[in-house]
Amino acid sequence: MPNVTVLDHPLLRHKLALLRDKTTTTAVFRQVAREISLLMAYEVTRDLPLETKQIETPLETMQAEHLAGKKLCIVSILRAGNGILEGMLDLIPSARVGHIGLYRDHATLRPAEYYLKLPNDIDERLVILVDPMLATGNSAVAAATRLKQAGVKAIKFVCLLAAPEGVATLTAAHPDIQVFAAAIDRALDCNGYIRPGLGDAGDRFYGTR
Repeated sequence: MPNVTVLDHPLLRHKLALLRDKTTTTAVFRQVAREISLLMAYEVTRDLPLETKQIETPLETMQAEHLAGKKLCIVSILRAGNGILEGMLDLIPSARVGHIGLYRDHATLRPAEYYLKLPNDIDERLVILVDPMLATGNSAVAAATRLKQAGVKAIKFVCLLAAPEGVATLTAAHPDIQVFAAAIDRALDCNGYIRPGLGDAGDRFYGTR
């Protein structure tokens, strides 16, 4: 899977184990997910283009590197995607933000859209699409399709956990999208949940059932 990167780092492994533990409280779950998201944002943005500009340090003039072009846009797949969004904004506070509201029909496992709000110039920006779980892959495919309909040309997808089935679905539908995950788990169960997984990410972020 050439377009799939598993971010294999000791800190990520440790923090991911905390998220998986069913005894982890909602408050700790949110905080740890935010920390993981910041670490993942660091890796996902490793290849952002740079340009040099002249600045004055307290001692002399120099050519310093700055990000080139328009800042990127982070698009959250609601609702659970917001748990990753906040951590990424800690590292990239100037990023634009978009939201795509999708929920999974538990009978068909297909996504249904209920909300879409994107920056007007999103077609000129790199988009980081975020959702904690890449399970069936159907929501990620639907969100990526909507972004491309809006003119987006470059998308990176970031998740905490992925199932092999979801990775296959997303990369088959959108082979140009780079996928970044903290781990790829064993498989989906009959209800479309990732195993061993961490449960329903949205419920664990917000303390719902």
